[in-house]
Amino acid sequence: MTGRGRLYAEAGVDIEAGNRAVELMSAAVRSTYGPEVLLGIGAFGALFDATALKEYKSPVLVASTDGVGTKVMVAVASGRYDTIGWDLVNHCVNDILVQGARPLFFLDYIAASVLVPEQVAEVVGGVAAACREAGCALLAGETAEMPGVYQPGELDLAGAIVGVVEREEIIDGSTIKEGDVLLGLPSNGLHTNGYSLVRKVFDQVPLHTIVPELGTTLGDELLRIHRSYLAPVESLRQAVRIKGLVHITGGGFIDNIPRILPGGVGVLIWRNSWQVPPIFSLIQQKADVREDEMYGVFNMGIGMIAIVGPDSADDALEILGREANVIGQVVPWTQGRRVLIA
Repeated sequence: MTGRGRLYAEAGVDIEAGNRAVELMSAAVRSTYGPEVLLGIGAFGALFDATALKEYKSPVLVASTDGVGTKVMVAVASGRYDTIGWDLVNHCVNDILVQGARPLFFLDYIAASVLVPEQVAEVVGGVAAACREAGCALLAGETAEMPGVYQPGELDLAGAIVGVVEREEIIDGSTIKEGDVLLGLPSNGLHTNGYSLVRKVFDQVPLHTIVPELGTTLGDELLRIHRSYLAPVESLRQAVRIKGLVHITGGGFIDNIPRILPGGVGVLIWRNSWQVPPIFSLIQQKADVREDEMYGVFNMGIGMIAIVGPDSADDALEILGREANVIGQVVPWTQGRRVLIA
């Protein structure tokens, strides 16, 4: 240990581990770069050439930041770090997709009590792979070792995304009206929400346990990657007018759908219009959770909702195929709950 790092190491921070983590992740990060990235990993501030935005008549930048919540604790407990990076990017991609934006670049933040370079590299490898799939650059990031802030073995993960949309193509829900149709795009499980309750429910069940109702181990089920809806939504936009998009994340149906509704309308959801994945029924049964609370916490098998006019519904379903079901409609609303589930 050099003199430069000896006292810092005695205080609990290993500078060399941080440098090693950067070395291990560098190739994955650079694999997301295109010619628009002028300066990336290692710089104080990354540089992104915005010349391509000249192709837009009126480009609008859309930004969002998020994390993966306590799902990261499941990853740590299982010793698997490859999936949570995908979760982080896909969650953020979906959040800006709701406004119609395509991703441009992404930044990540990883913090722990002690940095284990191989773990950090595995997380960032997932982040980079998801960025490549979404067509955005993993422009920069930060790794922080903070003993005393985090308990030994803990890890935290967050990210920020910036995308772009043509001003006249922004999806804001303002034209939604009574009679419009809700199309539900399926999730593949819990995605990244509700894990504080889930961990409590399965606290005494080892992650390697095969759960018959799920047909897989508990760990594999809980670490399913949060889906990205970029491809199906872009296909849909080529053919029909999407009036509104809802990413069903924290707050489930109850909190998320009203975020895009104009005044005077609510929605009626038909609960039997799609197949709810077994994990949700298992949680409800084991924890004795009321059904209305389930729809206020979890996605219940629907990760994204697209709202279209009734005359566009058939075309939309033809494009999406098995990717969607009609799950409800827009109804008049004056007071009370704006999301009714019947």
